[in-house]
Amino acid sequence: MPRNIQLLVIDPQNDFCDLPAAWQPVDALTGQHTAPTLPVPGAHADMQRLAQFIRNQGDQLDGITVTLDSHQRFDIAHPGFWQTGAGADVAPFTPITAAQVRAGDYTPRDTTALPRTLGYLDALEAQGRYTLMVWPVHCEVGSWGHGVHADVLAACGAWQLQRQRAVRNVFKGTNPWTEHYSAIEAEVPDADDEGTALNTALLQSLGQADVLLIAGEASSHCVRSTTEHIAQHLPRLVTGWQASRIVLLTDGMSPVGGFEAQHQAFLQAMRAAGAQLANMNEIRLQRLSIKC
Repeated sequence: MPRNIQLLVIDPQNDFCDLPAAWQPVDALTGQHTAPTLPVPGAHADMQRLAQFIRNQGDQLDGITVTLDSHQRFDIAHPGFWQTGAGADVAPFTPITAAQVRAGDYTPRDTTALPRTLGYLDALEAQGRYTLMVWPVHCEVGSWGHGVHADVLAACGAWQLQRQRAVRNVFKGTNPWTEHYSAIEAEVPDADDEGTALNTALLQSLGQADVLLIAGEASSHCVRSTTEHIAQHLPRLVTGWQASRIVLLTDGMSPVGGFEAQHQAFLQAMRAAGAQLANMNEIRLQRLSIKC
């Protein structure tokens, strides 16, 4: 029986790629290069390998889904939302806890947002998955950084013409009141925004795959969260679906710098759950065997 093989590419965006200067656009007014704002070490090479993989074996792929981190400048996880108790700016890569906010160490610039902010932080920390991190402004909607890595974009475009079907794009992160690492569900869903709720349509689509290949950035955060949610939710939505259908393309993902331990823990946990780990330069989709 023919197998359904799908590729899920998580956030292959310019702001997450450590692109060399030659790959960065030049501002026509200043003459300065536009650099990625949250580059993941190794991501450029990851995306080049992924693009080559799509070009080489795209005839075996029945579907490609690309998720896109999509933020605005005003965001609970961006510096402009926050100030210190003394009124100073908050630097990127600052973790903020509910206890620190209650102590007055940090506060929203809009003081009327304090109750909602504390409610979010309490709910986030109760899950035990993440502490709020203030990231550099990244993947701002409409910006160059929001766009897909050029090689991956070109390879996906060629695949669309070859297979005569569209890539599925999934946008996440537009709600400024919750972090949205996972393409499946926001860290704390907003009851007034269905875009933050469990994305059952995406899950059902991915659940059609006999083989679900996963790559993207970053393995310590968005790849990790999305994959964990897939493994958690799909078995109850699709009869017979198991994590053994997942193949993590390990040379197509890298962690945010300083989060290497989270990357390793993620890979170990997924292997223990039954997922396969593979390198793209070694895998041959025609001969790939899946343990069901």
